[in-house]
Amino acid sequence: MTKNKKQLDKIKQNPRNVSLNDFEALVNQYGFIKEGTKHPRAAITGQASIPYKRETPVKKCYVDELLEAIEKCEKHEQGGGRNP
Repeated sequence: MTKNKKQLDKIKQNPRNVSLNDFEALVNQYGFIKEGTKHPRAAITGQASIPYKRETPVKKCYVDELLEAIEKCEKHEQGGGRNP
């Protein structure tokens, strides 16, 4: 299992205690961070733009949104997002 996959699994197992560094590393793995006027946004390639507050630990609601967007992104890459 790759390091990135291990990090994703670790965050999935405990979404309540995610450090800001781990959260932003995961964002950068699947997309990029847009700097905003008040809060940054996690932009997941082709799926979502999630605003979040820079604090440690990151709130569970932001982590859940990120994990959902990543799951959609992975399904789309595997061909599950196409219409027949």
